[in-house]
Amino acid sequence: MNNLVKSLRCLLPVIALAMAACSSTSNQIVQADKPAIQVPGSFTNPLFPNGADPWLEYWDGNYYLTTTTWTSELVMRKSPTLEGLADATPVNIWSDTDPKRCCNFWAFEFHRLQGPNGYRWYMMYTAGQDGSLDHQHLNVLESAGDDPMGPYEYKGALMPDVWNIDGNYLVHNNKLYVIYSQWQGDEQLNIIAEMDTPWSLKPGTPHTILTRPELDWEISGRKVTEGAEILQRHGRTFMTYSASFCNTPDYKLGLMELVGDDPLNRQHWKKYPEPVFSRTDTVFGPGHNGFFRSPDGSEEWLVYHGNDSVEHGCSATRSLRAQKFTWNEDGTPNFGTPLTPGVVVSPPSGEDGPLVTRVQGQAYQLINATSELCLDIASDPQDSRALQANCRGNNGRWILDPTTDGYYRLANGESSKFLELANCTATNNARIQEAAWRNNACQQWSLEAGQDGHTQIKNRHTGLALGVAGCSAAANQAVLQQSDSACNQWRLQPMGEVVLLSQQSGKTIAVSSNQAGANVQQAAWTHGDNQRWTFKHTDTGYFQIKPQNAPSLCLATEADAVVPGANLQLADCAAKTAQWRLTPKQGGGVALENRYSRQLINLANCGLAEGTNLAQGPKLENRCQVFHLRQPD
Repeated sequence: MNNLVKSLRCLLPVIALAMAACSSTSNQIVQADKPAIQVPGSFTNPLFPNGADPWLEYWDGNYYLTTTTWTSELVMRKSPTLEGLADATPVNIWSDTDPKRCCNFWAFEFHRLQGPNGYRWYMMYTAGQDGSLDHQHLNVLESAGDDPMGPYEYKGALMPDVWNIDGNYLVHNNKLYVIYSQWQGDEQLNIIAEMDTPWSLKPGTPHTILTRPELDWEISGRKVTEGAEILQRHGRTFMTYSASFCNTPDYKLGLMELVGDDPLNRQHWKKYPEPVFSRTDTVFGPGHNGFFRSPDGSEEWLVYHGNDSVEHGCSATRSLRAQKFTWNEDGTPNFGTPLTPGVVVSPPSGEDGPLVTRVQGQAYQLINATSELCLDIASDPQDSRALQANCRGNNGRWILDPTTDGYYRLANGESSKFLELANCTATNNARIQEAAWRNNACQQWSLEAGQDGHTQIKNRHTGLALGVAGCSAAANQAVLQQSDSACNQWRLQPMGEVVLLSQQSGKTIAVSSNQAGANVQQAAWTHGDNQRWTFKHTDTGYFQIKPQNAPSLCLATEADAVVPGANLQLADCAAKTAQWRLTPKQGGGVALENRYSRQLINLANCGLAEGTNLAQGPKLENRCQVFHLRQPD
């Protein structure tokens, strides 16, 4: 990240605080277009190093990004700003230890497609065997719901016995196709076939060669065409592809267009004779791209990898880059040239809102420790005030959505608006309300460990906490910003059934059976009741954690042991070690701390393997003790 931008970000709260001290301290409703303290969003390329084969989607208020890992792990980042992806917490959403598909994960692409059970995210990626690149092939995962962060279930391999990489979907005339790359002789080709489901080919479908390296600019180093990507606009379908060997500085983008009605007929495709995106004097080997739109939908952007040196090739030197592109008068895309590193790039249009959007993630009720009432918004549509209300089954639904530097935005799951400090007022008892997202510090919050398992919710702009007016226990009392209050402690109550995904492995916390003494271990998501949990409040900020397949039993340690390494199992809910607290961690995960032993749920040896055991351990502040709550459907 540009050092100047980082410096400005650090100074911003100080400048804003001084400005607010001179402003009015009245607690009046703020208009939607009121100027606010913006969080800088400009960036410079590269966004971050080791970012080969990027795929990026903007969905429901967040950017989601994957890049090649070369490991057995599928890592995703999310952020409400493009610039924020550079520092976003990498979360492992899938890992695999099956020897046939365990290793060398490449080129993840996730697409929202209509599946048998409605719209789902389908993650297509390349994987193979340890120690060799001779068995790379496409695999497909399916999300449980509409959250790109999962959980994901493994659905299958398209062509497990044939070398194939760089899979991409094409939807045309209500039919689904896959475009993939394969070596035939000394040529690497892009090939298309029709699909039966997002994870299987249509029986008997022809496999049509779309691109063959034959032009001078396609054969530098080796004869390569790969990494096909689809771009559709105004009824026209284009396909970019990466040409020449990636180990040379001449890796670049070419362009095809579907000019007929049948994607399986090569004669219905037009190949453009010149490359459309190539090296410069400062950027080498730009390629393996993707496309995304700005938050307001008005701009189209290119994401790609490139190198900073002519000597660099297909290694971890490839870094992530993004830039806006336009369209020529003839309707073809104009990608321009790769931006020189260090040039300041304005953020995609609409990042600063105003934006009203659903946000994906686990829903929580935020319950005041003093009143036992829920943080909510006034029921009058003309009144945006935050207040406390009686907790019901579906009110006060808040998504705790990570932004940057350990902060969160609190997204209202009912109104699709966000909690904010009105007018960025720095005084005590300042008004709290909901509003459209405008990417300012007054709409961001820290979640800090409080007393007895509770959490304090503090504004990023002022550092002051949420509390209840007069510490009243009555419904409809205002929730305000308070510098010192006995009622600024909140319980984070997960709503409904949840899946607990390890940040280290992307696998779920599961139980081996529905009997007392059943072992707790990790397992890939399969929609099982033994992978679904509910959080039942006991007292103060603590919970019993109950599996759906044995709701009368609770997560505890074996024989109520308090020592590090004590095994986790199902036990009677009256057990001493059957209560837990949630401690939010940077990036949206939580640590689960035992009330009795004061130790955390720990993934044994930070393992990725199916069946890796879960025990308790001392606080180590590592990703093997962080878990992400996800919706199972």
